[in-house]
Amino acid sequence: MRAIELDSVKDRLAELKRKDKNLSIFGSESHNYQLNDRISEEEVSAFETNYSILLPYEYRQFLIEAGNGGAGPFYGVESLHDSLYSDLDYKRPGELLNPSIPFPFVDAWNMEFAGDLEDDSAYEAHTAEYYSEKWETGILRVCNYGCGVSINLVVNGVEKGNMWVDDRCNDGGVYPDLYFDQTERTTFLQWYSLWLDRSLEELSS
Repeated sequence: MRAIELDSVKDRLAELKRKDKNLSIFGSESHNYQLNDRISEEEVSAFETNYSILLPYEYRQFLIEAGNGGAGPFYGVESLHDSLYSDLDYKRPGELLNPSIPFPFVDAWNMEFAGDLEDDSAYEAHTAEYYSEKWETGILRVCNYGCGVSINLVVNGVEKGNMWVDDRCNDGGVYPDLYFDQTERTTFLQWYSLWLDRSLEELSS
Protein backbone atom coordinates (compact mmCIF):
# COMPACT_ATOMS: atom_id res chain seq x y z
CA MET A 1 0.00 0.00 0.00
CA ARG A 2 1.47 3.32 -1.02
CA ALA A 3 1.46 6.18 1.50
CA ILE A 4 -0.57 8.26 -0.95
CA GLU A 5 -3.46 5.79 -0.69
CA LEU A 6 -3.66 6.17 3.08
CA ASP A 7 -3.31 9.94 2.75
CA SER A 8 -6.31 9.91 0.42
CA VAL A 9 -8.34 7.98 2.99
CA LYS A 10 -7.47 10.47 5.72
CA ASP A 11 -8.25 13.43 3.45
CA ARG A 12 -11.68 12.03 2.54
CA LEU A 13 -12.43 11.26 6.18
CA ALA A 14 -11.65 14.88 7.07
CA GLU A 15 -13.89 16.03 4.23
CA LEU A 16 -16.69 13.77 5.42
CA LYS A 17 -16.41 15.17 8.93
CA ARG A 18 -16.59 18.73 7.61
CA LYS A 19 -19.64 18.02 5.47
CA ASP A 20 -21.60 15.91 7.96
CA LYS A 21 -21.83 18.33 10.85
CA ASN A 22 -25.25 16.93 11.78
CA LEU A 23 -23.90 13.36 11.91
CA SER A 24 -26.55 12.13 9.50
CA ILE A 25 -24.57 9.18 8.14
CA PHE A 26 -25.60 5.92 9.81
CA GLY A 27 -23.47 5.18 12.88
CA SER A 28 -21.52 8.43 12.79
CA GLU A 29 -22.79 9.53 16.21
CA SER A 30 -20.85 6.64 17.74
CA HIS A 31 -17.46 7.79 16.43
CA ASN A 32 -17.94 11.42 15.28
CA TYR A 33 -15.47 10.75 12.46
CA GLN A 34 -12.65 10.61 14.97
CA LEU A 35 -9.90 7.99 14.64
CA ASN A 36 -8.32 6.56 17.78
CA ASP A 37 -4.66 7.11 18.51
CA ARG A 38 -2.31 5.12 16.32
CA ILE A 39 -0.77 1.89 17.57
CA SER A 40 2.96 1.26 17.39
CA GLU A 41 4.69 -1.21 15.09
CA GLU A 42 5.97 -3.01 18.19
CA GLU A 43 2.45 -3.44 19.60
CA VAL A 44 1.17 -4.81 16.30
CA SER A 45 4.10 -7.21 16.04
CA ALA A 46 3.48 -8.42 19.61
CA PHE A 47 -0.17 -9.06 18.73
CA GLU A 48 0.86 -11.03 15.65
CA THR A 49 3.33 -13.11 17.62
CA ASN A 50 0.81 -13.78 20.38
CA TYR A 51 -1.81 -15.07 17.95
CA SER A 52 0.55 -16.69 15.41
CA ILE A 53 -0.65 -14.58 12.47
CA LEU A 54 0.54 -11.85 10.13
CA LEU A 55 -2.05 -9.13 9.68
CA PRO A 56 -3.00 -8.12 6.12
CA TYR A 57 -0.65 -5.31 5.13
CA GLU A 58 -3.34 -2.67 4.43
CA TYR A 59 -4.99 -3.17 7.79
CA ARG A 60 -1.65 -3.28 9.59
CA GLN A 61 -0.57 0.04 8.11
CA PHE A 62 -3.95 1.61 8.85
CA LEU A 63 -3.49 0.80 12.54
CA ILE A 64 0.05 2.20 12.58
CA GLU A 65 -0.32 5.22 10.32
CA ALA A 66 -3.99 6.26 10.60
CA GLY A 67 -5.54 5.06 13.85
CA ASN A 68 -6.24 2.04 16.01
CA GLY A 69 -9.91 1.96 15.09
CA GLY A 70 -12.49 4.67 15.55
CA ALA A 71 -14.17 6.38 12.60
CA GLY A 72 -15.39 3.99 9.93
CA PRO A 73 -18.37 2.23 8.39
CA PHE A 74 -21.51 1.70 10.45
CA TYR A 75 -20.59 1.92 14.17
CA GLY A 76 -16.91 2.42 13.40
CA VAL A 77 -13.77 0.31 13.30
CA GLU A 78 -12.91 -1.66 16.41
CA SER A 79 -9.50 -1.33 18.02
CA LEU A 80 -7.12 -4.18 17.31
CA HIS A 81 -7.65 -5.89 20.66
CA ASP A 82 -11.42 -5.33 20.73
CA SER A 83 -11.65 -7.04 17.33
CA LEU A 84 -10.90 -10.31 19.13
CA TYR A 85 -14.26 -10.36 20.91
CA SER A 86 -16.65 -12.95 19.57
CA ASP A 87 -19.65 -10.71 20.30
CA LEU A 88 -19.13 -6.99 19.69
CA ASP A 89 -22.39 -6.09 21.43
CA TYR A 90 -21.36 -7.85 24.65
CA LYS A 91 -17.59 -7.89 24.96
CA ARG A 92 -17.00 -10.68 27.44
CA PRO A 93 -13.32 -11.30 28.35
CA GLY A 94 -13.68 -15.07 28.14
CA GLU A 95 -15.32 -15.11 24.71
CA LEU A 96 -12.55 -14.41 22.23
CA LEU A 97 -11.89 -15.46 18.66
CA ASN A 98 -9.00 -17.68 17.63
CA PRO A 99 -7.40 -16.06 14.58
CA SER A 100 -4.55 -18.60 14.52
CA ILE A 101 -6.84 -21.24 12.93
CA PRO A 102 -7.59 -20.67 9.20
CA PHE A 103 -10.96 -19.22 8.20
CA PRO A 104 -13.12 -22.15 7.01
CA PHE A 105 -14.95 -20.59 4.03
CA VAL A 106 -14.25 -19.64 0.43
CA ASP A 107 -17.94 -19.33 -0.58
CA ALA A 108 -21.01 -17.96 1.16
CA TRP A 109 -22.35 -20.41 3.75
CA ASN A 110 -25.55 -20.96 5.66
CA MET A 111 -27.23 -23.89 7.37
CA GLU A 112 -31.01 -24.05 7.53
CA PHE A 113 -32.86 -26.22 10.00
CA ALA A 114 -34.70 -28.88 8.02
CA GLY A 115 -36.17 -30.80 10.93
CA ASP A 116 -39.34 -30.63 12.98
CA LEU A 117 -39.55 -27.35 14.90
CA GLU A 118 -41.38 -29.18 17.67
CA ASP A 119 -38.38 -31.48 18.14
CA ASP A 120 -36.55 -29.45 20.76
CA SER A 121 -33.49 -31.68 20.96
CA ALA A 122 -32.98 -31.62 17.19
CA TYR A 123 -33.35 -27.85 17.08
CA GLU A 124 -30.94 -27.40 19.98
CA ALA A 125 -28.40 -29.59 18.20
CA HIS A 126 -28.81 -27.52 15.03
CA THR A 127 -28.40 -24.28 16.98
CA ALA A 128 -25.25 -25.54 18.71
CA GLU A 129 -23.73 -26.49 15.35
CA TYR A 130 -24.82 -23.26 13.62
CA TYR A 131 -23.29 -21.06 16.30
CA SER A 132 -20.21 -23.20 16.80
CA GLU A 133 -16.91 -21.37 17.29
CA LYS A 134 -15.44 -23.37 14.42
CA TRP A 135 -17.19 -21.04 11.95
CA GLU A 136 -15.49 -17.92 13.32
CA THR A 137 -11.80 -18.79 13.24
CA GLY A 138 -9.16 -16.91 11.27
CA ILE A 139 -10.93 -13.54 11.49
CA LEU A 140 -10.97 -10.28 13.39
CA ARG A 141 -14.31 -8.58 13.98
CA VAL A 142 -13.30 -5.14 12.76
CA CYS A 143 -16.76 -3.53 12.63
CA ASN A 144 -20.14 -3.78 14.33
CA TYR A 145 -23.00 -3.33 11.86
CA GLY A 146 -25.58 -3.60 14.64
CA CYS A 147 -28.35 -6.15 15.29
CA GLY A 148 -25.71 -8.78 16.03
CA VAL A 149 -24.07 -8.52 12.60
CA SER A 150 -20.30 -8.18 12.43
CA ILE A 151 -18.05 -7.20 9.53
CA ASN A 152 -14.88 -9.26 9.66
CA LEU A 153 -11.41 -9.20 8.18
CA VAL A 154 -9.99 -12.60 7.32
CA VAL A 155 -6.46 -12.80 8.71
CA ASN A 156 -5.74 -16.50 8.20
CA GLY A 157 -6.66 -18.88 5.36
CA VAL A 158 -7.39 -18.76 1.64
CA GLU A 159 -9.54 -15.62 1.99
CA LYS A 160 -6.91 -13.71 3.95
CA GLY A 161 -7.20 -9.97 3.41
CA ASN A 162 -10.88 -10.03 2.39
CA MET A 163 -13.90 -8.68 4.25
CA TRP A 164 -16.67 -11.10 5.28
CA VAL A 165 -19.98 -10.71 7.12
CA ASP A 166 -21.18 -12.91 9.98
CA ASP A 167 -24.96 -12.64 9.98
CA ARG A 168 -25.80 -15.92 11.72
CA CYS A 169 -27.76 -14.06 14.41
CA ASN A 170 -30.36 -13.26 11.73
CA ASP A 171 -30.08 -16.68 10.06
CA GLY A 172 -28.15 -15.03 7.22
CA GLY A 173 -25.05 -17.18 7.49
CA VAL A 174 -21.53 -16.09 6.63
CA TYR A 175 -20.75 -14.40 3.31
CA PRO A 176 -18.37 -11.97 1.56
CA ASP A 177 -19.14 -8.37 2.42
CA LEU A 178 -21.41 -6.75 -0.18
CA TYR A 179 -22.89 -3.93 1.92
CA PHE A 180 -21.63 -1.26 -0.47
CA ASP A 181 -23.02 -3.01 -3.57
CA GLN A 182 -19.62 -4.29 -4.65
CA THR A 183 -19.55 -7.44 -6.79
CA GLU A 184 -15.95 -8.44 -6.07
CA ARG A 185 -14.11 -9.31 -2.88
CA THR A 186 -12.91 -6.22 -1.01
CA THR A 187 -9.83 -5.73 1.13
CA PHE A 188 -9.91 -3.63 4.29
CA LEU A 189 -8.79 -0.44 2.61
CA GLN A 190 -11.13 -0.92 -0.37
CA TRP A 191 -14.02 -1.48 2.05
CA TYR A 192 -13.11 1.64 4.05
CA SER A 193 -12.74 3.70 0.87
CA LEU A 194 -16.12 2.54 -0.41
CA TRP A 195 -17.72 3.74 2.80
CA LEU A 196 -16.09 7.14 2.42
CA ASP A 197 -17.15 7.47 -1.21
CA ARG A 198 -20.73 6.28 -0.62
CA SER A 199 -21.09 8.58 2.40
CA LEU A 200 -19.84 11.61 0.50
CA GLU A 201 -22.20 10.77 -2.37
CA GLU A 202 -25.10 10.46 0.09
CA LEU A 203 -24.38 13.91 1.48
CA SER A 204 -24.22 15.38 -2.03
CA SER A 205 -27.52 13.91 -3.21
